[in-house]
Amino acid sequence: MRQLRTHPVYLLKDKLNTSKTICNVDGAARGNPGPAAIGAVIKDETGRILGRISRTIGVTTNNQAEYQAIIAAMEKAIGMGAKQVTVKSDSELVVEQINGRYKIKNTGLRPLYQKVVQLAGSIESFAIVYVPREQNAEADALANRALDRV
Repeated sequence: MRQLRTHPVYLLKDKLNTSKTICNVDGAARGNPGPAAIGAVIKDETGRILGRISRTIGVTTNNQAEYQAIIAAMEKAIGMGAKQVTVKSDSELVVEQINGRYKIKNTGLRPLYQKVVQLAGSIESFAIVYVPREQNAEADALANRALDRV
């Protein structure tokens, strides 16, 4: 998990004027497992972009990449002072696992899930919601842009 902090993150601001953020996230793997990347867009409650993440994460599965995108976005939002974080993801499986509606059967996902829970416990409120892929285009593009650079 530590290596998530060592890769480039593109921020527009250092600190938030509001404690609420919305993070659109996406993880992608070409092959399953295969070369993978994450993308995220962090916005304030008015929709103003506060930061973007676009980076490779090595070889992993698509679901692991989805979790890593959530973790990276949460870490960045919390680091910027967010107290209330809403994550939007187009991965129904991951959203439902985090919301407790689906069991986590893959042992490789459990430590990533636990990291999300730990981060969520460090702030006032956390929510994760499923959005259709069309509503997550910018995060998807950032993940794919990072993969294209590989």
